[in-house]
Amino acid sequence: MLDPSLLHWPGIGWGVGIVSGDPTLERIARGNGLALCAAGSWTARFAPDLERIVADAEKLAGSRPNIFIDVSQVSRLDTFGAWLIERLRRSLTQGGVEAKIAGLSANYSTLVDEVRRVKASPALDASPVSLTGMLDQIGRSVAGVGATLVGLIDMLGAVLAAGGRVLIRPRGFRLTSTVHHLEQVCWRAVPIVVLITFLIGCIIAQQGIFHFRQFGADIFVVDMLGVLVLREIGVLLVAIMVAGRSGSAYTAELGSMKMREEIDALRTMGFDPIEVLILPRMLALVLALPILAFLGAMAALYGGGLVAWLYGGVEPEAFLLRLRDAISINHFTVGLIKAPVMAAVIGIVACVEGLAVQGSAESLGQHTTSSVVKGIFFVIVMDGVFAIFFASIGM
Repeated sequence: MLDPSLLHWPGIGWGVGIVSGDPTLERIARGNGLALCAAGSWTARFAPDLERIVADAEKLAGSRPNIFIDVSQVSRLDTFGAWLIERLRRSLTQGGVEAKIAGLSANYSTLVDEVRRVKASPALDASPVSLTGMLDQIGRSVAGVGATLVGLIDMLGAVLAAGGRVLIRPRGFRLTSTVHHLEQVCWRAVPIVVLITFLIGCIIAQQGIFHFRQFGADIFVVDMLGVLVLREIGVLLVAIMVAGRSGSAYTAELGSMKMREEIDALRTMGFDPIEVLILPRMLALVLALPILAFLGAMAALYGGGLVAWLYGGVEPEAFLLRLRDAISINHFTVGLIKAPVMAAVIGIVACVEGLAVQGSAESLGQHTTSSVVKGIFFVIVMDGVFAIFFASIGM
């Protein structure tokens, strides 16, 4: 508690007059107490002066057991000034004794209270990292991975349940929304997917010819191109592009709805957000990725064949004959089997991150970034799992 005698120090007027002009911070000491009397205009206009004044005053931390800040003579106060006063109060709070702000007028009390709710950035620990701290960080990371997996499984179950309800009651299926998202995810993505996969096919063919030529085996570039594109590179590259393009869009859309409380409004009106918002997006993604993977594979093979002809001297007829002998229907089937599963993983990750957005733009940006990173990570992991599985069954 403040010492009541401090309220009667000479030179301190509590709400008696309003002093205008440049900002000041006068120090008045008596015994073990110290009063910092702010006056003038504490606004962003005087930012350099205020920063210097507050920085000097912060050096007083720990000098007196009782420190309070008198703001009764502050004529004008904006968010910048309120934050500096709150920062000063936090800096002067030492050893369990909290510095007080006194003389705050009713006009500015709400502003200071709002600023006070902003959490202070945790100070960096300069002490050396201990074994206990490292184990703590590892434990938290493992717990975070577990929470992520639980959230993904929970979302998968909710989507399957919503799909079951739609199958039982087909009138609840939102065809218009599904077609709209299918256009956004599939049709509008065709140009960029075809362009990127075409260039990748060209690069693979050029590098293959460049190295195979040393052994006089230029024609084997067709085998490498066909197997890589149809089994691995084609679907994996398209899935990564979809995760960066459509996954981030899903997260941003759902996150914006969460911030504007539109999802809560849907629940209030009796609609299931999973059935209304997420199921059409998931279905569109699952339908779109196999189509995009097929178009991407064809574009990559075309680009590789073009480079093999112009750079390697492999005639188109010879390229097609060799490609027919090098690949089988299994290679094509493997790629198409992977595509819907990868699409489901991308959609689930994107929706989980979108629904986890809090009420700030910073949270939206963080979860959108997390959606892309996690989506690409899980796509690569799933591709590895599929590679092991198909190798074990001889496909």
